[in-house]
Amino acid sequence: MFRNWGERVLSLGLAAGPEGSKRATTIRAAYILFCGAFWPLGVPNPPSCGSPRALSSALRPWPHWLWPDVVDSLCTSGPHRPISRPNGESQVTNQPDPTDLLQEALDRSSEDFVEMRFHKKRRRSVSVEKGRVDQAVIAEHTGVGVRVLANGRWGFASTDRVEVGSIREALEDARTAARAAARIPGKDVEAPPQVDLARGRFEVPGTEEVLERSLEESLGVVLNLESQTRASSNSIQSAACSYNESFEEKGIVTSDGAKAWTRLVRPEFRIVAIAEKDGSIQRGHESVGATGNWECLFRQATPESMGEKASKLAVDLLSAGYPEGGRKRVLLSPSLVGLLTHEAIGHTVEADFVRSGSCAAGKLGQRVASDLVTLCDSGFSEYYEGAGGTLRVDDEGVPTRRTTVIENGILKNYLHDRESAAHFGVDPTGNARAWEYDDEPLIRMRNTYIEPGDSSREEMIANIKDGLLLDGAANGQADSNGEFMFGTLEAYRIVDGKLGKLMRGVNISGTAFDVMKTVDAVGSDFRWDLGSGHCGKGQPAKVDAGGPWISCEVLVGGRAS
Repeated sequence: MFRNWGERVLSLGLAAGPEGSKRATTIRAAYILFCGAFWPLGVPNPPSCGSPRALSSALRPWPHWLWPDVVDSLCTSGPHRPISRPNGESQVTNQPDPTDLLQEALDRSSEDFVEMRFHKKRRRSVSVEKGRVDQAVIAEHTGVGVRVLANGRWGFASTDRVEVGSIREALEDARTAARAAARIPGKDVEAPPQVDLARGRFEVPGTEEVLERSLEESLGVVLNLESQTRASSNSIQSAACSYNESFEEKGIVTSDGAKAWTRLVRPEFRIVAIAEKDGSIQRGHESVGATGNWECLFRQATPESMGEKASKLAVDLLSAGYPEGGRKRVLLSPSLVGLLTHEAIGHTVEADFVRSGSCAAGKLGQRVASDLVTLCDSGFSEYYEGAGGTLRVDDEGVPTRRTTVIENGILKNYLHDRESAAHFGVDPTGNARAWEYDDEPLIRMRNTYIEPGDSSREEMIANIKDGLLLDGAANGQADSNGEFMFGTLEAYRIVDGKLGKLMRGVNISGTAFDVMKTVDAVGSDFRWDLGSGHCGKGQPAKVDAGGPWISCEVLVGGRAS
């Protein structure tokens, strides 16, 4: 369900539409197409983006190093008690608070439950291929979505006119839709449970810094890196590089007390190198995505080192052989652990999928993994700053707390919005998310991961007699039964505890919970590694996933010996 940004960026140029549709302003920056040769070469090595958090469960349950005062307020309790947040969480801007307008439009005379969401999204994107600027786009999409729960049914409407009169019209349209739906036979929706709701301002550090950075500066880095990568080897036939960022500002007001204003920015960067020799074509790529500033984006590697790695991999794969297929013990890298965690497990525990009969239904309290496995989903960026799915408040006004899904191998929790929480008789987990203002919130993951253990990668390699080390998430799919098939970029044979040469990546498959039961070692390192993708579930969502290296058994697709 992850999608490359390149597959989404085309929609930016199509964002504008007729009156009454998804109206947006798209500006194509044609004047910069001839400027690439004049930008200064390279960028300096980035400073640290915050110290990595100690890899210890003793620091649970909340990352106080990031937003300690928010954490303190989240730990309070009480029905319908709004969570207060003083201004000044990070950078303070002079922008008007959108929740004041929503509060003014809210109809307090009705007993219906009302949820209003102002959503401004601005996207900037530049991409270069073979020395040509393919795209330079700025697009903005702003409006208000309104949901009403009346007579046991939801109604939804939206408007792109951010003014009190238009918002009240949308409110009445949503109420009319709900009452019309109530006349259709069916099961009524339970009222949202009484929960702590967010109030105040929540801004991810680094937002203003990225907004002040010009598109021309980013284009200069992209042009330079694509040129360097293309020239790095005679075997490299082409290269492509892109930089994208998405700025979001939301105001969420509900009739039962939420009043939250959130601001964040998510930059991402991608480089692809294509190598060719004697008719064989191989691809190397590196990508990174974050929530935060430019330094957060490149905390693990500089753009230059990403280009060098992508180029080297593409060239080396030209002469790499194929591993044997069969059931094997493998070491999965953080990117593959994240892909498995998100796709094959995370979706099965989203409560709407659970209610539809996913493989996780009815398994709360049961063993679904090795006791070495603890799997979580969090709105916080655990362990260090910048995870791509970070958000402080979900689109129903619920704080995005950390949720332990699997604890020491036992399935503990599902992921909930307010409706599913009422159905299961639990608290919502802050997983309601909408892509744009005219989308209704769905249950979506944020940052999903397996917690680190206490083994080093070298120790895990030494304990494998015959297996593979696999790295690089290439593609794949999973279903509601937890069955998956994923592609990998790199494979290294392990024989008698020693790592061999590079081989071409292979497909791996299995059933997620069965694979998790075979985990016999979990690494002590940790990395977020899927922040540059999108998750698709009716609508896209920015997420992240990762973890440590893990040792487990999967079915490997390869060639017969």
